[in-house]
Amino acid sequence: MTTPRKTMLAAASVLAMTAGAAQAETLTISWWGFNGEKLDQYIVQPFQEKCGCELVFETGNNADRLNKVKIRGGAGVDVIYLTDSFSQLGVEEGLFQKIDRSKIPNIDGLYELAQDPQGGYGPAYTIGRVGIVYDSEKVNPPITSWADLWREDLASQVSLPGITTTAGPMVVMIAGEKAGTNAFDDADPAFAEIEKIKPNVVKNYNTGSEMINLFSTGEITVSLAQDFALGQLQAAVPSVVWADLEDGAIATLNTVNIPKGAANVELAHEFINFILDPELQKTLAQNGVDAPVAASVELTEEEAAQWTYGKEMIDGLKRVDYSKMNQAKNAWVDRWNEIFGM
Repeated sequence: MTTPRKTMLAAASVLAMTAGAAQAETLTISWWGFNGEKLDQYIVQPFQEKCGCELVFETGNNADRLNKVKIRGGAGVDVIYLTDSFSQLGVEEGLFQKIDRSKIPNIDGLYELAQDPQGGYGPAYTIGRVGIVYDSEKVNPPITSWADLWREDLASQVSLPGITTTAGPMVVMIAGEKAGTNAFDDADPAFAEIEKIKPNVVKNYNTGSEMINLFSTGEITVSLAQDFALGQLQAAVPSVVWADLEDGAIATLNTVNIPKGAANVELAHEFINFILDPELQKTLAQNGVDAPVAASVELTEEEAAQWTYGKEMIDGLKRVDYSKMNQAKNAWVDRWNEIFGM
């Protein structure tokens, strides 16, 4: 039989637990939301247990989430995940605060490229690359340089990423290099080269799934791609391979930043340090979530196959000056659309 005293103690215990939950710290994170189950298993639940706090989320694409932070004057979230092209916009618009590296000791163990990609702001937590993929059963000789995209034997076989995608403006950079100029300083020679490549281009694609479908239907044999799409592409068309480019693939970084109006700056630093832990980075790579940027992470050849991984590969990547690209992009979009009739 339950006594009145036991009932009162139980009620007091429930009230204490409720009060404790109400006082628990909250960390608001802005991220894409894909890989949700794995992120919950490997990041969300372990960090909540570690910090005794609650994580809440704002999800969406880069542009939408960054715009929300801008509308709120840099407030509303404590940590924001963005690709480096969009985080550069946030830096230039004064939406982020510089981090305190002393509170993120795991930064020191990252590849140099990931430690401070944008001048004192947030680090990269993963790294990818943009390169060329091609159907090895249909393209001969193999593709070994960016200039091969212009080969006459590839007429009506190539898909380029749309100019408004992450990789699209990189085509203009590559075209400038082919012309022997810097497209940021003088875009005319670059767009002259894009005119020349037009006979090879079947279509501009805007999503990874669209590009994969073009390979699957045999409409194309060559495309630019980000490496995270390689696994799905090879599952659809096993003969597709990643080109070993003698002039290097292009780095893409996913960054984490603390907006200037963050409500919980201390916990935000703690969270960033947590996701840069080498053991967690290894677990995420082994489970198909993200490529590691912690230099001490060791993967088997099979585990590393889908990732931008290892010092030699990372040191060989080209970097993009997103400050210059963001200034040039609008004019490039107009010129691109004129060429491709869009």
